[in-house]
Amino acid sequence: MNDTPAPQHLDQFFVKQRITMLVNRYEIREANADGTEGRVVAIAQQKRMAFKEQVTFYADEARTQPVFSFTARQAMDLAAVYDVVDGAGQPLGTFQKDFAASLLRSSFHLAGPGLDAYGQERNSLIAIIRRFVDLPFSFHFDFTDKQSGAVVLSSERQFSLRDRYTVTVPDPRLDFRLAAAMAVGLDALLQR
Repeated sequence: MNDTPAPQHLDQFFVKQRITMLVNRYEIREANADGTEGRVVAIAQQKRMAFKEQVTFYADEARTQPVFSFTARQAMDLAAVYDVVDGAGQPLGTFQKDFAASLLRSSFHLAGPGLDAYGQERNSLIAIIRRFVDLPFSFHFDFTDKQSGAVVLSSERQFSLRDRYTVTVPDPRLDFRLAAAMAVGLDALLQR
């Protein structure tokens, strides 16, 4: 196993969805030492009803400087693989919904340099209820290393009308950009 720290790592950050007419927009903020929201580190934008899923992350509010993105390899595929790349197009990792397992409890594969993880909703009862009732439930995803079983990423949706997530990344091998792409992907792919 490769224990080399990722080039960019944040132990904790927050993701908040902004409601707009034509796009889904997300604000990613780092966590301050006291656990409160800090500065904006990225703004993500996803076009609604696009033929091929793509989300671009920008360094600034004006969305002039793309810094990383994720794109589906296939169009209209329920188990598509999503490639996460940096601003220069260099690969950072991948994630993929485990379609069969997700019928009862949403589940994903997450891979990056020296990292192979699997994540799913922590509470199977909430997972089933969410499929039938569109209420602002809080829910929690845990991603664990397939070899060691250690948690590498947790994403917790807060109980609120607007989508807001606290993302914790205890594994220093997980690049912030891959973690942020997965966190936004959870929201976007769960069609929240």
